[in-house]
Amino acid sequence: MTDVPVNIIDRKLLEILVCPVTKTTLEYDKEKMELISRAARLAYPIRDGIPIMLPDEARPLED
Repeated sequence: MTDVPVNIIDRKLLEILVCPVTKTTLEYDKEKMELISRAARLAYPIRDGIPIMLPDEARPLED
């Protein structure tokens, strides 16, 4: 088993994930470890390398 840092997200995974609310593409914010949906104005957290794609867990984006 190889040790992969938990702050690295698989590029292929990022290509197929979409916002569960709007079904639009997401932007990866490496510093905040979030996936950003501009259309829904939400930021989905990434915890232990796993995107949490639940709208109830998402942070509303500020203007």
